[in-house]
Amino acid sequence: INETIENIRTQFAPDKRVAIFNVEFIKENSKSILRGETDNPEALKFLVDDLKKNEIEVVNEVNVLPDSSLGEKIFGIINLSVANIRSKPEHPAELATQGLLGTAVNILKMEDGWYLIQTPDKYISWVDDDGIFLVDESELNNWKNSERVIVTKNYSNAYEEASEKSDKVSDLVLGDILKYVESKNSFTKVEFPDSRIAFIKTSEVKSYKTWSEDSIATSERIVNTAKEFIGLPYLWGGTSSKGVDCSGFTKTVYFMNGVILPRDASQQVNVGELVETNDNFNNLLPGDLLFFGRKKTETEKEKVTHVALYIGDGNYIHSSGRVRYNSLDRDATDFNQYRFDTFIRAKRIIGSYNKGENLVKNNRFYN
Repeated sequence: INETIENIRTQFAPDKRVAIFNVEFIKENSKSILRGETDNPEALKFLVDDLKKNEIEVVNEVNVLPDSSLGEKIFGIINLSVANIRSKPEHPAELATQGLLGTAVNILKMEDGWYLIQTPDKYISWVDDDGIFLVDESELNNWKNSERVIVTKNYSNAYEEASEKSDKVSDLVLGDILKYVESKNSFTKVEFPDSRIAFIKTSEVKSYKTWSEDSIATSERIVNTAKEFIGLPYLWGGTSSKGVDCSGFTKTVYFMNGVILPRDASQQVNVGELVETNDNFNNLLPGDLLFFGRKKTETEKEKVTHVALYIGDGNYIHSSGRVRYNSLDRDATDFNQYRFDTFIRAKRIIGSYNKGENLVKNNRFYN
């Protein structure tokens, strides 16, 4: 039975970062019981049906997420400029990822003031209750259907009045989304998910609708966006202009051009189109993703641990200590031997991955 459970987990939830299938089989007072939790009712049904087929009767006590205790409020909207989302429901836990203001999330369960959430890239991790504003489906649709603005500067502020001399309501970062209320002189009046009202400089925001429709990932746009991050500190788990890890950098650059990449480098390597790099790097185009790590050997599996963004002429930008330039060209002053030696492969996102649900404008979390 445990083998059957493992096979179904492998089939339906091979990556625990984006799917939950924590199910165990136990014997209790001569009863056969399935316990645990999953966010995939189809996988659970498959398991129960398979056991029945083999004439194994079980008591199904598996909790299907979202947890029923949440009621109708099974969605949330990020309510801080940047919400820190962690691997466990506690502040000392590893920073797994970040969420930007105005981003919708699925809520799976609550534990001691922390919510297990799923972000638009399907990543599952924990946020404290100050990081999100809970909504039901109707309230979420109202948010998504409202006129919104998106912050287009790396750093900005929201003020109580239409003046930079007034008190602050919040800081803001690139990619934050707020509800539009009205324009007032050189300021835009906005509303936060929890109904706080504030004013932002109009020059630092753009109509969300216009932005999402005009955001077409081209080589030039991707490179220009990447250059805006030069010098930004490396932050493990960071996916915002407050700090980025390697995959958080590539993810944020592509997001600001309308594309939702998976969260981690080891996930990003599985999307897009493979670029031939066996003999040289001549086939690379600006915007391609370069992946690095441990190459496969007879005794060890391949392990992707780093990603960079190619910008042309042998050069790439990546977050390593800080966001910086390096080169694949041995004769360049910023050639990095270690990265050269650990290069695994390149993938092209532009023209292959940037379609359907992978685009912000088509994604149910945003529109």
